[in-house]
Amino acid sequence: MKYGYIGLGNLGGHLAASLVQAGFELTVYDKNPALAERHLALGAKWAESPTQLARQVDAVFTCLPSPVVSASVLQELIAANKSGLHWLEMSTLGRDDIQALAQQAEAASIQVLESPVTGGVHLAAQGKITVIVGGEQALFEQHRPAFEAMGNRIFYMGALGSAAIIKVITNMLAFIHLLADGEALMLAKRGGLDLAQAWAVIQASSGNSFVHETEGQLILNGSYDIAFTMDLALKDLGFALGFGREFGVPLDLAGLTQQTFVKGKAAYGGQAQSTQIVKLLEDVLQTDLRAEGFPSRLE
Repeated sequence: MKYGYIGLGNLGGHLAASLVQAGFELTVYDKNPALAERHLALGAKWAESPTQLARQVDAVFTCLPSPVVSASVLQELIAANKSGLHWLEMSTLGRDDIQALAQQAEAASIQVLESPVTGGVHLAAQGKITVIVGGEQALFEQHRPAFEAMGNRIFYMGALGSAAIIKVITNMLAFIHLLADGEALMLAKRGGLDLAQAWAVIQASSGNSFVHETEGQLILNGSYDIAFTMDLALKDLGFALGFGREFGVPLDLAGLTQQTFVKGKAAYGGQAQSTQIVKLLEDVLQTDLRAEGFPSRLE
């Protein structure tokens, strides 16, 4: 099976590297050719366009920043006019987005799986990210070895669109936890506690969370460098609130979190790190959340 990978950014770059390091024959493309240098050094091939890439492979992975970009890349895959091509979309899309794009792809004889990932860029770099798959199960089983090269926990959710729902749910929880963690750390700081020790106690307590263990460290370092932007957070929160309306579920905390991220974007810009949402509280209270011994990036 010859694979292609389009989108070599913060997440996709690591995922593509895991594939080639596992011995898969891989062709890559990104609009920024410099991002492919490490993959080419590992033995991957380069394509000059998504269309050229599609003509050279059996299946194409994509990891892209928005439904608009995914739709644009799909049109270039369709232009390859390659019947039987498989499209394995790893971007975070809305359920309606992936289902609509899959209809277009299948009309061009391209089979589709959705396979968004969760866990963070540092786990993608380690080949330990969680992969969530939706679509035809037989197609999933065909590509399971490739998914297992990129992640250590693979979940098959069912029909196309089901993975999009649970991925949005996990991101919604992460953003809520992020705001809560910032408030908790600020209580500790204003209460006169040693922040490093407070972080360790929370980690060992019933109040612990994955976000506290990971993004909490970057807040205390002051880098905030989680490689995920305010714009992406707002996109995912928008998907979550849309599901809330559709399914009749009041999402009070998600709504408050979205409004806080709107304020964060206004203050720091859409490309600011999503963890900088905690800086809103730091700025208004003129109190920095800093402690020694925490990393600037997660490895």
